[in-house]
This record gives sequence, C-alpha cells and structure tokens, in this order.
Amino acid sequence: MYVETMPAATEAGPYKLPRGFMPRVCGVAAAAGVASAVLHLSFEHVSRLSQVFTAFAIPLIYAYSIAVPSAVLLYLLGRRTIAGKRSFSLLRTIGVLVATNTVGCLFTGVVLAALRIDPWNLYWVRFRPNVAFGMVITLIFGLGMDFYHHMRLRLDLATIEEERARKLAAEARLSSLESRTHPHFLFNTLNSISSLIPTDPKRAEDVLGKFAALLRFSLGANQMGLAPLEQEMQIVRDYLEIERTRFDTRLRYSISVPAEMESVRIPPLSVETLVENSIKHVIAQRPGGGEIHVSGAIADGRAVVSVSDDGPGFALDSVPLGHGLDNLSARLALLFGGEARLEVARDGKYFTTRMSFPR
Repeated sequence: MYVETMPAATEAGPYKLPRGFMPRVCGVAAAAGVASAVLHLSFEHVSRLSQVFTAFAIPLIYAYSIAVPSAVLLYLLGRRTIAGKRSFSLLRTIGVLVATNTVGCLFTGVVLAALRIDPWNLYWVRFRPNVAFGMVITLIFGLGMDFYHHMRLRLDLATIEEERARKLAAEARLSSLESRTHPHFLFNTLNSISSLIPTDPKRAEDVLGKFAALLRFSLGANQMGLAPLEQEMQIVRDYLEIERTRFDTRLRYSISVPAEMESVRIPPLSVETLVENSIKHVIAQRPGGGEIHVSGAIADGRAVVSVSDDGPGFALDSVPLGHGLDNLSARLALLFGGEARLEVARDGKYFTTRMSFPR
C-alpha cells in the first residue's frame, strides 16, 4: 500500500523587528540611564558642569550598550521560540543577558577611555565592579521584559493565526459556494429538477430542497470554526443525491460513519471537499462512472474520515496552490496544529483520501 502525507502548513515569516520597537527600547534605555545619573548625583557633590556631563554620559552609554542588543536578541529569539512552539527558556534568557552585559561593559569601557572620560590604566579596575553591578540590573529588568515580550508575542501570533483561520474558512466557504453556483453545476441541477417535474414531482421537490440546504450551509460555513460531523454528513448526502440526478447509475456511493462519531467536530465542508474532488476527477471523467465510499472511525483517540474512489489517484505534492485540498490542508494545520494529517493511499482497487485529527 502506498501512503503519502501532506505536511502541516506553517508560516514562519521573516524575523524582523516590529515598527516602533527600537524607539521604545531606546526610550527605556535613556530613561534608565537618566534615572541612574540622577540617583548618582543625589549622593555626590558636583560643582562643575563637566562632572554633570560625566555623570549622565557614563550610565547612558552603559544603558545603550547593554539594553539595546539585549532587547533585540531576546525579541528575535522569542520569535523563533514561539514559531517553533517551544516553551519559555529561563536559561537561554539568562545566557543572553549575561553575554550582552559582559560585552556591553567591555565596549563601554573602550568608549569611555577613547573619550578620555576614564583613563586606560583603570579599564580593568573599573570593569569588574561595573560588570557585577550591571549584571544585577540587567537580569532584573531583562528577565521581566523578556517574559512580558514572550507573552505578548504569544498573544500576537495567536491572534494572527486566528485571523488566518477565519480567512481560510471564508475562502473555503467562497470556494464551495462558487462551485455550487458554477454555471455547469447550477444549470445541470436545474435541468435535472426540470426534467423530474413532469415524471417525478416529489423527487424534484426533494432535490430542490437539498440544493437550497447546500447553498444555505455554504453561506454559513464561515460563521463556524468547527461543525458536528453529523451535520457535515447530511450535507455530503445532499450533495451526492443532487449529483446522482445528473449521473444516475454512473454514480454509486456508500456512507459508513458510526453513530459515536456524529458529535465529532470537524472543519465545515471538509468531507464535502473530498467527495467533490472524487466527483470531478473520477465520476465525471468516465462514461461508466465509478464508486465513492465515505467512512469514519475512531482509532487511538483520533477521528479518521476517509473518502475512497476507484479512480487513478493523485499525489498530494501535485495539488496546486489554492485548490480545495490545499486549502483544506492549511485549515487542518491552523485548527489542529501538527496533530492533524491529510493523507492519500492506494489499497488495491481503491484510492483513499483520508484526514485525521484529535477527537
């Protein structure tokens, strides 16, 4: 048996700083430097303007040399952590803060010596107490800010994913509605109903009701994050019966979904998308028609829904972008993360498209 799995759709995107990030960081660093200078001046007697300048210059240079690289590194690492769905790492944060504090103190010492604010012969003498004092301040503020940004990133990315899920649901609804109202489908359905009116008016009325229910469900699909499988299967039955008025005996189908699965919630129009794919590429393409079998099962705490046909099959990597199956794969990935799968398999006569996700 041949099996192929479509990988979960993810969107990492470039790791770049958000608009306004650097001005905020620079503002915080400036505020910290000024506060440190004011605190220092309150305990020291200053009589010359040069001493005031030095009192402000030193903490500002330290603040910018340490705070800015710390904030940038932690933000970018936080993006990678969230995108990789990893948990907050305290050791990683401490390591980054220790490294940036040490490098920042080394750099600041060079700058102060180059500006002749501190003599070169005092470089290492001042480095030791400065790096120790800076370590305390950096860890206190750095850990707090990193945890805040980590939570903020999670919230922002969750919001983005929710918006993408809503967009994909809307696109699926529009795609489904478009196929429902496609001239060929619409005219074929209306012609089938028209031909039934003289000979079987009861069936014509029944097909018209199914068609209306299908359109109504398509219109309301984007209002639902997930729909009960029982409701989805009723739409699938309606769709198959509508198509049966067109293909007659060329379309042979069966549905076998256990009652225990009726309450399982799935993306709306997901099973219908798989059935529609079989109708278009198997039943409609062969004079003799073909078979479609819809089945469901619960296995190892996972819900599995399969649509099989006796057609030639296809490879998932050949599905074009924007196609119904590509859209369905993206929706499964957004709704269930890496725990949802879309697979195809050849087993003897039948080719099966299967989707599975946590129950």
